[in-house]
Parts: sequence; structure tokens; C-alpha cells
Amino acid sequence: MRLYKSLLYITLAFSLGQTQTYDGITIYSPVGTGPGSSIGGDSYLIDNQLNIINQWTYTRGAASMPYLLPDSTIFYPYRVQNPTMVAGGTGGGILIMDWDSNVLWNYTVANQNYQHHHDIQPLPNGNVLVIAWERKTAAEAFAMGRQTIENSLNEMWSEAILELQPIGTNEANVVWEWHLWDHLVQDVSSSYPNYGVVSEHPELFDINYGNVGSNQGPGGSNADWKHFNAIDYNANLDQIVISARHHNEIFIIDHSTTTAEAASHSGGNSEKGGDILYRWGNPQVYDRGTASDQQLNGQHGVNWIPEGYPGEGNLLLFNNNYEIGDGVIIVNESAVHEIIPPMDANGNYTIGAGAAFGPSSPTWTHIGNFHSNVQSGAFRLPNGNTLITVADDHRMLEVTSTGSTVWDYTHPGNNLMIARAQKYSMNYLGSAGTFPEYTLGDINFDGEINIYDVLHASDMFMNLEPDTPPADMNGDGIVNVFDVALIVQIILNP
Repeated sequence: MRLYKSLLYITLAFSLGQTQTYDGITIYSPVGTGPGSSIGGDSYLIDNQLNIINQWTYTRGAASMPYLLPDSTIFYPYRVQNPTMVAGGTGGGILIMDWDSNVLWNYTVANQNYQHHHDIQPLPNGNVLVIAWERKTAAEAFAMGRQTIENSLNEMWSEAILELQPIGTNEANVVWEWHLWDHLVQDVSSSYPNYGVVSEHPELFDINYGNVGSNQGPGGSNADWKHFNAIDYNANLDQIVISARHHNEIFIIDHSTTTAEAASHSGGNSEKGGDILYRWGNPQVYDRGTASDQQLNGQHGVNWIPEGYPGEGNLLLFNNNYEIGDGVIIVNESAVHEIIPPMDANGNYTIGAGAAFGPSSPTWTHIGNFHSNVQSGAFRLPNGNTLITVADDHRMLEVTSTGSTVWDYTHPGNNLMIARAQKYSMNYLGSAGTFPEYTLGDINFDGEINIYDVLHASDMFMNLEPDTPPADMNGDGIVNVFDVALIVQIILNP
């Protein structure tokens, strides 16, 4: 009878694990809206019951989302006091802090050539990718075939990605870099560089597509052309994905190149240098579609779904202004999309002759009474749920694959924004020693042994979470069905 009850409880745990809220810890940084809202800020790490596990305090406001590492250090992009280029998403500084808010590294990317904005991406090797505007004069732009400059600054802010290796407490080596300016095409005249038919070069950026900034943007006149707003890295592919808001598309480039190869059209694993490997969202940008083919509008927060998660290898993004075709936008409606980039057997992205990059539509879309015109994002969770951040509403919600909302929290306050939040497993920081001494069976460290611990142990048994010491009930070095049964025994026989 006892064994029957144990097996029944295990079966219940597996079934509940498919639809319940993912029991994890969520990190986010609320900040005042607008480029001028840069004074002070905090990052909060909370559990599902809104208990604050840790809080970091800063002297400057967030430029985007913070990144928490398993060793308990945090990467925090922030808004510097004197940026050299100002538009939506202006940042300029990157902090690394420990669990107790001690500054380990503080570096600024804000000079006459470069201005960090929006996002960063910590790398497995300890370096960090930084997206930055790269200032070009109107004369430099015209020399490359640009026909108009739509701002009174007479500038054109291109984009660059810098890989920084932290040195000491406030220095860095640039160990890799990529410049959009090295991958242009124009069809104006053969007297300018990079002359060609735009539609024949989907791997390049048309220098004449779209406006170059405006005189009415946040903070005054700006020369922001592409407006990169999110970056993610795939270690298995050694590739980078970027979101470009102003042109309503995402694209992927090769990170396996040297810096010299990244400035060219050959080299790296792709043998395409720093050219675009894949792009999606608005084929008008490379002259292979019309408004009816555009699927993104003002999107943010693109990232790969991690290995081992449902949908692994697919791309997830927040489409700020949801379109239903022919340029028709559903008013005050955003959407989260999951897409599957088409690839051949060798792992190369495929595109038909004269056609746009697929897919023709997302494999999964979630909408439901939420909208934000700025920032925002979505991350897949190990149990198949998706954590969504609605930046303008400083709101975070978790939804199932079928669209049910299982967790919903709005950080209190007025005129706030949360760029993006991310959720980690309860044992994510276990190796860092930041949790108290554990009790066998109390896998989520909440002081109780209950069904939630059974769910975690079941996920570990199914390799959906890494094994941790509190789950190894019999001390044999692995977490399996016997450990799950022992936890069930504790619950049934307290």
C-alpha cells in the first residue's frame, strides 16, 4: 500500500510538472522611464512567493536587464551620467558586482566613437559582449552611398559589437569586434563602394534603407539608424543573434571569426566572415518582400531557447506591435513569437533563390491583453513555460505552452519600466554557497518538504534540471526514482 501511494504521488508529480508555475528565482531591475531617469536603481532576486532572496543597489539606473551568473556575481548595464550619444536605451556602463553589492569591475563605453546602449551578453569565457552605436559623420555616410541624413546632427550612428575582457577593476581588452559598417550594400552608383543589387545580397545591410534618426527622439536629436536593442549568444553554434528595432528584423552573425575575418566576407565556421547568416521579420529591408510579408514591428528581447528546454535551438522574441499581415497592427497588442530558422543537414541557414528567409510564420505565438512599446522580452523555462516581461507595465508573467497564465506580478510604483526579467532554477546558485545549509529533501530551500520538492526531484530524474545534494536522498551520487520515492515517504509519513 505504501509503495502504491508512492508511485501514485510520483505520477501526480510528473503530470503537475507539465502545467504548474516553474518554481524558480526571478531577477529584474525596475527603472524610471526615459533616458533622463538614470539616478539610482536596484536589482531584485525573488521567489514565486515574492520573497526577496537578494537585492543589489546601484548609483545609476539600468540600461537593460541584469545577468546573474551561477557564481552569484551579477552583470549590470547602466546609464552613465554623460553619454556621448543619446536616444532610447542609452547606457554606457557595465558593472560586475558580487552577492553583497561590492563592485568587482566597472567599465565605461561612452566616447567620441562608441556609446553602449541597451543590452550586453556575458560569455562562458568570462568576457562580455556589448552593443554600441558607432558614430559616422554625414560625409562618411555619403561617401558610402547614403543619400539622405534625417537629423540636424549631420551624423549617422551605425552599430558595433565589442567583446570585452575585464581587466582589474576598471579596464578591459577588446578581444573581438564586429562592425556593421563593414557589411553594407548600395544600389545608387558604382562610383561608391559596395555597389550591387540589394535583393541579391541578403547577407548585407542596405545603407539607404530607413531614416537615420530624427530631431524628435528621446533626449533630443539623434542619428540612431538601426537601433539594436538585444543580443544573445549560442555557445554550441558560436553565433550571435541581434534585434534591430527600427528595421523590424532580427539577424544572426558568426562569432567564430577573428576580428579581421569579422570585417570581411569570408572565414569562421560559416566561411562567410561577418556577413549576415540569417535574418527574419521584414524582408523589405533586403528587397525581397512587401509590407504584407513583414512579421515584426518594434521587436525586442530575442534569444535562443537553451539546450534541454522544450523548443531547444529555436528563437524566442517579444514583438512589441503585433501585426496580422499587410501592415495591419493590432492596436495595443504585443506578442511573443517562437520561430524555427530553416537549416540544412550541415547546420547552414537556408534561403531560396529570390525568396525571403523563412519561416513563413512562427511555430508558436502568445498574445493576451499585454502591450509595451519599449524593451520587453521572453525566456523559455525548463518545464516549457515562458516568462514574459511587459516593460511599460513593469509586469512579469509566466504562461504555459497552451497560453494559461500561472504567475503574474507587477512591481509596485509609478513611471517605472522593467526591461526584461529572467528566471532561474531554485538550485541555480547552489554551487555558489549563497543558500543556507540544506536539509535532505528540501530541494527548493523553502523550509518545507512537499509536492514542490517532489517535482524538482522528478525533473532531475528526467534530466530537466541538474542534480543537487538536497535531492540525493540515499547518498548514492545520483538523483533517480528511489530518491523521489524517499521524498514522497517523508511527505506521507511526516
